Amino acid sequence: MTSLQDIQAAFSMLESWEDKYQYLIELGDALPDFPEDQRIDSNKVDGCMSQVWLYARKDGDVYHLLADSDALIVKGLIAIVLSCYDGKTTEEIKAVPIAQIFTDLGLENNLSPTRRNGFFSLVGKIQNLG
Repeated sequence: MTSLQDIQAAFSMLESWEDKYQYLIELGDALPDFPEDQRIDSNKVDGCMSQVWLYARKDGDVYHLLADSDALIVKGLIAIVLSCYDGKTTEEIKAVPIAQIFTDLGLENNLSPTRRNGFFSLVGKIQNLG
């Protein structure tokens, strides 16, 4: 999975939002496969226009996350979210400055309101795991 630092570096080098959207699609394409048996209602993320699933497994104090969507851009947004939260404890998850990361990447002004709401619905579901 691509690290948040790598994503931030790529976003800073890409000048147009067309290029950034293409990069989001590439990030989404690189997501690990989502288990078909986890595409269940209890794993669905409410508040998303597209279908989004989140599967969380806890190993000791650490959460391991997988997520998927049926929409290309949304899969890229999922990759950003997972780069922030996967492999972290509940305390670390709560400490991630996700709103600032979202703004710093320029997503706040360049995503539709429905994608923005979906992004933060996924974040909320992750933040409520613990």
